[in-house]
Amino acid sequence: MSRAQRGWGGIIIGLVWVGLAQAATPQQGPIAPAPEVNKRVYSTPTPSAPSGGEGIDAERQYHHCIALARSKPAEGWEESLAWGGLGGGEAARHCGAIALFGLGQYEEAAIRLEGLAQESHRSNRLRAGMLAQAGQGWVMLKDYERANAVLTTALKLVPDAPDLLIDRAEVLGMARNYRDALKDLNRALKSDPRRVDALTYRATAQRFLDDRKAAQADIEAALKLDPHYQDAWLEKGNLARLAGDKATARTAWQKVIELAPKSDAATAARDNLEQLDVKQPDDPKTAAKSEKKK
Repeated sequence: MSRAQRGWGGIIIGLVWVGLAQAATPQQGPIAPAPEVNKRVYSTPTPSAPSGGEGIDAERQYHHCIALARSKPAEGWEESLAWGGLGGGEAARHCGAIALFGLGQYEEAAIRLEGLAQESHRSNRLRAGMLAQAGQGWVMLKDYERANAVLTTALKLVPDAPDLLIDRAEVLGMARNYRDALKDLNRALKSDPRRVDALTYRATAQRFLDDRKAAQADIEAALKLDPHYQDAWLEKGNLARLAGDKATARTAWQKVIELAPKSDAATAARDNLEQLDVKQPDDPKTAAKSEKKK
């Protein structure tokens, strides 16, 4: 299952795990994508009964507020305050936190989401979703330690949830902790072996751990499951370039641009194609070192 076409109507914006691919090591060179928003959906705390004041349909109001928070965050924030004043409770607070996220106030949004998850009496799954949202706020601030902490708490609520494991692996990758990231991805794939995103990110982790044979196997498996997954093509090109196979790298990166021309993966592919035509030493590791110095 690809991440490609998921809206954040469920209100969790996870990050595509480009941290592993992006953070170039001296052996591998800058052949990775820029950050791109993944649109993974978690359940949200939709009210089960009217609680937003007399005459207000709480569920309808919640969806209206969330839609406004994501499309016009300033208006969504005002809406959440007004609704909260009418007794909107937990749902209004959640809407307000999402609006703050849209306004770029990531720290305040993350703190509110953590507090809401701690105080909520809803299911563990919903509380874990709030913590996952908070985790993204900390990622946006590059506070990977705190992001890891809240995602670890979320996993205590919903053990072995593949989405949460992948989210935490993303954070670990951004912190360059590839071995622990690999462990989380192994767990995610044990729960759902057909996760194309997890296979792709595991391939990237294995590349950074210099296990290219395993990385290649994962990329081939990912593309067999979803031949239209641009991130897998990007990683296929990365692996080919490191192996000195420029032709395969070029074909793979061109495929990324063909599949998703406006994506961040396509931007990375274009950059990689430009670098590919720069004369480099024959040895791929030496070539990567030369690219790193530029």
